[in-house]
Amino acid sequence: MVVEKTIEKLDEVKSRLGRSLGTPMRLRDLIRQVRAARTMAEERAVVDREAANIRETFRDDDSPWKCRNIAKLLYIHMLGYPAHFGQMECMKLVAQPRFTDKRIGYLGAMLLLDERSEVHLLVTNSLKNDLNSSTQFVTGLALCTLGSICSAEMCRDLAGEVERLVKSSNTYIKKKAALCAFRIVRKVPDLMEMFISCTRSLLGEKNHGVLMGGITLVTEMCERSPDVLNHFRKLVPNLVRILKNLLMSGYSPEHDVTGISDPFLQIKILKLLRILGRNDAECSETMNDILAQVATNTETSKNVGNAILYETVLTIMEIRSESGLRVLAINILGRFLLNPDKNIRYVALNTLLKTVNIDYNAVQRHRTIVVDCLKDPDVSIRKRAMELCFALINQTNITNMTKEILIFLETADPEFKSECASKMYVATERYSPNFRWHLDTMVKVLKLSGNYVPEEVVSCMIQLVSSHSELQTYAALQLFRAAQEDVVNAQPLLQVAFWTIGEFGDLLLQSQEDDGARVAESDVLDVFERILPSTLSAPTTKAYGLTALAKLATRFQQSSSRIIGLIRQHGSHLQLELQQRSVEFARLLERDELKYGLLERMPVITANSLNSAAAPMVNDISNDNGGDNLLSEINSITRGNVQHPPAASHSDDLLGLMDVGGSSTMPTSAPNGMAQMKGGANLLGDLLGDSGPPPTSQPVSHQQQLGHSSVGGAMDGGMDIFADLGGAPSNNPSSSSMTALSANGLLVKFDFERPTQPNFPVVVRMNATNSTSTPIENFVFQAAVTKAFQVEMMPPSGSTIPSSGHGAVSQLIKITRLSEGQPLRMRLKANYSQNGQTQAIQGEVNKFPEFW
Repeated sequence: MVVEKTIEKLDEVKSRLGRSLGTPMRLRDLIRQVRAARTMAEERAVVDREAANIRETFRDDDSPWKCRNIAKLLYIHMLGYPAHFGQMECMKLVAQPRFTDKRIGYLGAMLLLDERSEVHLLVTNSLKNDLNSSTQFVTGLALCTLGSICSAEMCRDLAGEVERLVKSSNTYIKKKAALCAFRIVRKVPDLMEMFISCTRSLLGEKNHGVLMGGITLVTEMCERSPDVLNHFRKLVPNLVRILKNLLMSGYSPEHDVTGISDPFLQIKILKLLRILGRNDAECSETMNDILAQVATNTETSKNVGNAILYETVLTIMEIRSESGLRVLAINILGRFLLNPDKNIRYVALNTLLKTVNIDYNAVQRHRTIVVDCLKDPDVSIRKRAMELCFALINQTNITNMTKEILIFLETADPEFKSECASKMYVATERYSPNFRWHLDTMVKVLKLSGNYVPEEVVSCMIQLVSSHSELQTYAALQLFRAAQEDVVNAQPLLQVAFWTIGEFGDLLLQSQEDDGARVAESDVLDVFERILPSTLSAPTTKAYGLTALAKLATRFQQSSSRIIGLIRQHGSHLQLELQQRSVEFARLLERDELKYGLLERMPVITANSLNSAAAPMVNDISNDNGGDNLLSEINSITRGNVQHPPAASHSDDLLGLMDVGGSSTMPTSAPNGMAQMKGGANLLGDLLGDSGPPPTSQPVSHQQQLGHSSVGGAMDGGMDIFADLGGAPSNNPSSSSMTALSANGLLVKFDFERPTQPNFPVVVRMNATNSTSTPIENFVFQAAVTKAFQVEMMPPSGSTIPSSGHGAVSQLIKITRLSEGQPLRMRLKANYSQNGQTQAIQGEVNKFPEFW
């Protein structure tokens, strides 16, 4: 210890002596002093002192230590202290002829400069000179710097120099030029055409670095331009041949990693093949054999082999591969689930969750292993396993899967319980064998989930009991028995129980236990007396209880005075809501002529917020693709709570959403966070036939413009939209189904429900399907009607429409006539994103079934 301190003191003395003689401190000495600092204040003092010394030496333009000072300044910058005063000195070093000075200068430029600094433009001329240098290492420095700090202007100025270097015969320069071109294309996609011809030759190179750089550049260009993608699809056989040579080649010490030849290049090629083979049957057919070879011949004992297999699986599932190859890919993921490495298991679960819509039956075979992952100690794996379990539930395995999920729910973390309760309701609503089983299962879920159950599940349970008369007596008895237990930590369960007991208290008294015993009025009121005064009961639960007691006063004949006493206990409660309910209910129960009419049973609740999520999908379980799963139907349920945008209450409100008058904006509660829509289109005037400028929509892609004539033509020309559509509605006024929109693979259909009574609203179910091979995301459907009608749109079942018709998004629309005389005319608009591009489709429907 004494020796170390002595050495530190000698180093400090030497450093001070060197500074007194005009020699600056070395970088290693500065690092040693910073590490020796025991507090932040000491470190700050060391850095400030050395920064002042560096500033002093910068004033001497002839200092031979400028390179050392810049190196120390970069270290100070890495520690988080200001170092911007060294930017001009970096420019001076870049202009020096020595390679060591240029290297430090360019390194300083990469760290200290960005597009916002004024000094940034000064480096352009130096870069241009060094790109033409006869020394390959100087040219390499310039390429690295350009790729790191290039702005859009700098890219346009120097792109020609980079293109020339890509064609160079020097493999060292060619590799760095390809990577620099990759950064330029990412920064300024308009310069992509400049590199197409020279990039194609890179794929025929033998050098490992040049080939990797070329594939990286081609991948970026293909992802950004469909035209470039079609151009490079001709090179799929070349890529297949390169990958085959890598598989068949022997041991290569230069690029071998744990016995696998050049795994990084294999992964790059697989990613590029995935992009080129997407939506192309011919390219997919060309690469099927090589993908099968990679999937079967790659070593799985090392992590390198698992990385290659993972990329192979992604490629197989995204291209139009054969069904046997897809099964092979999913079996690889099944083997990943048995791997002791938790990262590999997580990747497998995450990938299976993405591919369950592609080959449902193949994923279903690994259900047992997925269920075992619910017991994994890692929280991320448990979460993905839970989501995949819900995606795998169908009508045949609902009973067994529910048992496993209930076991998982007993020990699940609180963050899982909310999502699990919501998705469990959707699953039981859709696949339960009978209503009693549905109710019993959800009661268990409410008990296990405790206070983490979302409000939507409570309302859905109430709707379940309300809409099934054959279930009401059984539900009242079961929920009463559940409330008798110690369930103060399950407030949502108590809320459902109080509502059911209040509505069907008379049926509860008529019910009979298995042993023949009946429930007495005093037994019911004992439950209220135990729960309502408790400080553990939530105010919402107490509000449910007071309402239930008020209703029981009209259903129980012998306990009215006891009920009124329980209600009046909350007349001075601190919660204003409970106080008001108590006082008003107590006064109401004194008026015999009013209480029986006001406290009668509620009308039947026919729908809830999760009905759309539990609606059957387009494809049945018997289909090969296995469309009967919950994955695409439950994505509208958020973690912890289910939130939906508020429904439009009047047609004028919805017309405002679609920018009538050109000044309205999309509200913040609009689904998927839609941006403001601009334009001065008078939608209402156009609906009524007034002349005006045509409506404008958001910018659309080139592909959409090509396929938009059927809808856009009808709009612009004022013609009937169904003139060009094969699915046009029949002229028969009793028709109950029609096609509303059809363009670019998106099909929107209307199914009508005839109203049971005159002047009742017509319920229209909108179903949107996607026949393309890529999913539609952020889907938002809007409708506007003439002022003689009112439209109310319920929350949609989701915002993602799966590909190839494997699922649908549904939404209920209620249309009410407000005045006579005008026929119904509806303007429609669908906004969505596909392949990273935002698209908008508009249309108009003029012919409807006459239901009014």
